[in-house]
Formats: sequence, C-alpha cells, structure tokens
Amino acid sequence: MTEKTALMRSKALRLFDVAIAAANPARALKAQLSDTLTAPNGRLILIAVGKAAIPMMRAALEVSRGDVTALVVTNPENAKPLTGATVMAASHPVPDENGLKAGQAVAALLSEAQANDRVIALISGGGSALLPLPVPGVSLADKAATSEILLGAGFDIGQMNLVRQQLSQIKGGGMLRIAQPAQVEAYILSDVVGDDLRVIASGPTVAPIGTASEARALLEPVWSKLPAPVQSYLSQDIEHPPVPAAQNTLICSNRKSLEAMQASSPGARILDDRLEGNVADVAPRLVEIAKKAPPSSVLLFGGETTVTLTGTGKGGRNQDLALRIALSELEGEWVFLSSGTDGRDGPTDAAGGIVDHTSLARMISSGADPKALLANNDAYAALKSSDDLVMTGGTGTNVADVQILIKS
Repeated sequence: MTEKTALMRSKALRLFDVAIAAANPARALKAQLSDTLTAPNGRLILIAVGKAAIPMMRAALEVSRGDVTALVVTNPENAKPLTGATVMAASHPVPDENGLKAGQAVAALLSEAQANDRVIALISGGGSALLPLPVPGVSLADKAATSEILLGAGFDIGQMNLVRQQLSQIKGGGMLRIAQPAQVEAYILSDVVGDDLRVIASGPTVAPIGTASEARALLEPVWSKLPAPVQSYLSQDIEHPPVPAAQNTLICSNRKSLEAMQASSPGARILDDRLEGNVADVAPRLVEIAKKAPPSSVLLFGGETTVTLTGTGKGGRNQDLALRIALSELEGEWVFLSSGTDGRDGPTDAAGGIVDHTSLARMISSGADPKALLANNDAYAALKSSDDLVMTGGTGTNVADVQILIKS
C-alpha cells in the first residue's frame, strides 16, 4: 500500500466520523426541546426506543422537571446505566425475549397514562426489532422467524416494516392507541431513505404503511415459509382502530450527514442520497461511476441497500458491497468505504468495510478466497483477512449507511 493510498483511507475514515458526528442525537434533540420539560398537572412520561435511545434520553432528562418516569430500550452494544431512567437491552435485528419484555414494559407504562400526563417518545432506528409485542395468536418465535425470512429474502426496510406493523401491538401507531387519552410528542431520528416517518422503527407514533391485505400480497413469494400463526392472522379481515393524532418532529437524517461530509471536504460531491437495491446490482453501478469520475474525486452516497442470503457465512450489506467493489478490480488508485452509521453492519461487530486497489491482493496473500467467501455471504471473513473491516463499536446513533469513494 502506497503512502497516498494510506492517506486516502485515513480521509475516508475521517469523513465517516464526520457523518456520525452530524447525526449526534443529543445535540439535535436539545435544539428542538424547550429549556424545561414538565407536565404541570400530571406525570411526564419519557420513552426512548432505538439505537440512539441512551443519548436522546440523557438529553431529555437534563431538562425534565417534576414527576418524571423514564424508560429506555436499546441494543446491548449501546446499553449503559442512566441515572433517572430504567434501561432495557434487547436483540437486533432479530427480536428476542428481552425485546418482548421491553415491549410489555412500554405498553404497561403507556396504558397508565392519563389525559393530563405528557408522553414524549424518542425514536431512532432499530426500534422495530427492539420492541416486539406480537398481536394475539402470534408468538415471539413466530415474529423472529418472520423477520429472519424477510431479511434473508432481500426485502427493503419499508417492506419489512409494513409486515412488522401488522403483527405488532405497538408499531404502526400502536403506541398512540395504548397511550390514549394522553397526548404524545415524538422526536425522531431517521435511519431510512426518504425519511418516511411510517417506516422509521415501524412508525409507533404515526399511521401504518399499509394494510394486512397489502402485507399478504407482498409476502406471496415467501408465504409458504412463514409460520402458520402468521399466515392465519394475516389471512383475516383486519381493521385497526384509527390512529390518534401526535406531534412528530424529525431531528436527524442521512442527508444531513452527507451534507456535513461534503462541507468538511472541499470538492466532495453528493451523487446519491437514495442508494437502494441489492448490493449485487449496486456494486456494478458504483464501479461505472468510479470509472467515469475525474482524478481527485471524492464521491458521497447514502441510503440503505439489501443483500440476499444464499450462504452460511457472516457479514452485512455494507461488508458485502465493499467486498464486491474490491473484487471488481477497478483500475487506478482508489479507496471505497461503506459503513452503517450505527456502528453495526448486520449481525456482526463491524460497521462495514473499507477497501482499496490493494485489498484483493492482500486477501489472497493471506490465504483467503474472496470469491468463494462472497458466494457464501462471508464478507466479514474476507475483509478481516485483509484488515479492511471498519470497527467503531456502537455509535449511539443511526441514520442508515454512507458510502465514500475517493479516486486519486
């Protein structure tokens, strides 16, 4: 690896840090909250759910006064004690028993709310898996199996959350129904392309994405694989009660992080803030863009891709995309980073991958077979062999993924 390549890699990692900093949930929330949060004639109920739940709750507690009850549900990597709040950790991306207990705790707290109470929901990405509370007749195991099927089939986040909403008592406005007659204010950090509030954490404080019949139609390709209770429930004529009104405020997004990276790197260009689709299709598009880019280009992308699982390896959409770029044998001197702003890509401890024109040779020299590893969905092993994993640990935020392409 040349000194120039090393500098390009350092620049890509620095820009990724800028993207994460721009999505700082505490700073963004404080800009939206009043100097003091109170419920003059009742109780102040604070509920934070998602990968950014801890910093969002900390910021809210700093300005809360009076009779305050606070509950946090987040993933284990981001969970830590927080004075003044009960903190619960649950599994992501596949729900577990801890998530079920968390969902029950949230529902119990909301069900106590009275008309003079003030409920503030602090919502960030990951909330769909972290807060499962299945509808009657559907078990947690059924929901977990359904989530695994959707993940493995390459469904995008909007499609997955349409289904999740139909199987949940909390998602798709369920939190508002349970909290009645109390009014709910929600402050939301977006981890989805386009910032559709119905999709973020499966929209616990907004109307659902669609209906049960639409979910059935969507699931047709995998219907036979779904647990029988899920098939049975979705086959009914389901009519949910209307969703009460709420005040929803978006505080952070992927686009804001891309703009922060652009501002910190003169000449950098945002080429696509809606990068979606299967990584097998996205990688060739990015390679063609790189080929046509002029020298000294810094190209920025953001969004959320998908990966179809056919093997038994370990990885995530960002690692898979990075490995595919490495295997493209793109000519010249270049660096490509693809990582999740939450610090976790798929069921791994890596945020994503950073590769360059020497990565493929380094993998092979280490004894790895990158093509075979890719075929087995084992991008993690391939990138680990060349020391190309991006490791940040939990970042305490989540505004989807960013990609950075630097060309010498």
